[in-house]
Order: sequence, then structure tokens, then C-alpha cells
Amino acid sequence: MRKHWLDNLRWVTVLLVLLYHVVYFYNNKGVFGGIGGFGNGPQYQDAVMYILYPWFMPLLFLLAGISARYALEKYDAKTWFRARTRKLLVPATIGLLVFHWMVGYFNTAVAASTGAASTGALDGVPGVARFFMWSVSGTGPLWFIQDLWLFSLLLLLVRKLDGRNRLYEACGRAFGGKAGIVWVILLGVLFWLGEQTLIQQPRPESPDGLYNLYKPLFYLIPFLLGWFVFAHEGVQEALGKNWIPLMACAVAAGIILVVTTFGQDYTAPAYLSSPLNCLYGWLMCLAMTGWFKARFDCTGPFAAYMTRSSFGLYIVHYLVIASLGYMMKQYTQLPPVAMYLILTVAVFTLSPLIYEAIRRIPFVRWCVLGEKRK
Repeated sequence: MRKHWLDNLRWVTVLLVLLYHVVYFYNNKGVFGGIGGFGNGPQYQDAVMYILYPWFMPLLFLLAGISARYALEKYDAKTWFRARTRKLLVPATIGLLVFHWMVGYFNTAVAASTGAASTGALDGVPGVARFFMWSVSGTGPLWFIQDLWLFSLLLLLVRKLDGRNRLYEACGRAFGGKAGIVWVILLGVLFWLGEQTLIQQPRPESPDGLYNLYKPLFYLIPFLLGWFVFAHEGVQEALGKNWIPLMACAVAAGIILVVTTFGQDYTAPAYLSSPLNCLYGWLMCLAMTGWFKARFDCTGPFAAYMTRSSFGLYIVHYLVIASLGYMMKQYTQLPPVAMYLILTVAVFTLSPLIYEAIRRIPFVRWCVLGEKRK
């Protein structure tokens, strides 16, 4: 039986990613990749980033681990991994050349406008070389599916090592009992340890680099926890029964985190590895999982559409943000509130239109979305 709460939590989290990127693009907290904010004063709307960043991507990896367990109960490993490669690796490689070079074009323009790259840095570069540079620069949010494909590959090895599911069954006994919710909360120690693997930069002003963007060792932890622990019905039921106190604790931790750290670079390793950030991030992962298990295990026409299309929206949405966000900031005198509103409406309306157009074009559908012909 399909777990609709799992589908619903996934697409709701993807929509939060879209909202996050709107605010992130105009942030003035020194987070690498945005075009910058409006003046030097506080931008209280940036609190959205502090609220979402500690937990929404770990939650997506946790859900991916659960889904991988269910999928491999239905399909053999070869069939499953072939589908994973088409759905994840193809868009993250070939899709760069077909679609995301446009994102790279605007990313390059944004970098020049903020001083992250010198103006005219690509002048004199041959057209073909420039195209490939744009393509690589257009990776953007696709780091998520690149990580996920790598974890899927590693999962085949993990599955062989636990061929008789002894570790999986042991996790079910340990975390699915009456006291299991306590042990599930204590798994947050692993969440904290994962954040300790980030590389501290020698200078605070230096960019964090690719490793701290992909955070493979950190994101592997929620993925494997989804595979070994959260796929158990007993664990899901326990979270569903306790979602209200979990959410209350998470909200309290989040308020303290935002109030005490607002203005800092929330993507810096020192910030991410702090105990308070890790406590909030882990509690939100648990609370959201329990909330949706308890209240949203249902579906309808809209939910069914979002279940099918949320992956595609994630793939294409950043082109809307990078292009429209850049042009409004550089070429208009619109007030900031208008830019935020226009960009928010645009990303939630144009992204589905772009997705629906691409999925109707043979071959391009395969390259960009990893979808085979039905």
C-alpha cells in the first residue's frame, strides 16, 4: 500500500526549497551564490533561510532512504539502480548541456555583479569552452541528485553487507518498541557528528568550497537512517503519536537559534556544527515526519499531481530565480517587496509551465528530467 504521507512530505519540502531560494537569492548575510540584498540594514525576511536550512535537505535525504527501502522490496537491484541512474545521473550530467547551461549563464552574470568574478572574465574564451563553463556553473541545486545517485550506488554495497537484513531487523527491535522514540531522538548525535565533518575555512571571508556544498558524509547519515531505521512502521507510528511535543520542542529550539544567531552566515561550518543548530535540525526532521504520518496520509488530484511533478519542479525552478531575479535587480528600480512578490509568484507558476513543456518534448524529457517515454 502506497504511503501517501511520504509523498506529501516530499513535495511540500520541495515547495519549501523553492521559497527558500527566492529569499536566498536576495540575502545580505554573505551566503555565497546570491546576488545580494538591499542596503546594509537588517533584512528580517532572511529569517526564512535560518528556519529552513538546518533541516529541509537532510529531511529529503531521509525520505529518499525510506523510499529506497520500499522500492528495493518491489524491484531487483539491477532494475532499481538503472532507474536511479536515468532519473538522477542523466539530468545531473547530460541535462547540464541541454538545459542548465542557461542557469550557468545567469550564475556567471550574478558572480560578476557581486564581485565574486571579474567582469568580462569570459571575454576571449571560445564559444564552445564558454558553453561548457556555463554548463558546469549551472549545476546549482542539482548537487542534491548527484549526491543521491552516489548514495544509491553505495546502498547496493550496504545491501550486500546486510544481505539477510539482520541490521535492519535489529534497528526495528531497538527503535520500534515502547521506548523507541527516546532512542530515535538520541540519533541526533549522529546528525551532530555528521556536521563535524565539514571543512573549517582558514579565513572567515573565504568561500566554503564544493565539499561543504555537497556535504556527502553528513547527508549520507540521514539517508542510511531512512534505510535502516525510519522505514520501520513502528518508528513511523511512534513519531506520528509524538509529533506535537516534537514540534513544540523543535519550534522552541528554532526560535532560540534564529534570535541568537540572526545575521551570521548560516551556511558556515562553525554555525552548522553548533549543538543548537543540530538539535533544531534533527527535531524538525522528526517532527515533520511524525506530523505528516499522523495527519497527511491521504491524497487527492492536486497531491497526486505534485507527487508526480515535484522532482521536475526541483530540476527546473532555479532558472526562473536566477534569470528573473538577476534582471529585476540589475535593470529595474522596483522596490524590494515587489521583487520578492514577483519572484515568488513567478517561481510557483513558471516552474510548472517549464516542466510541463519539457516533459512533452521527446529526448529532451529524458535529458533534463530523466523520464522515459510512457
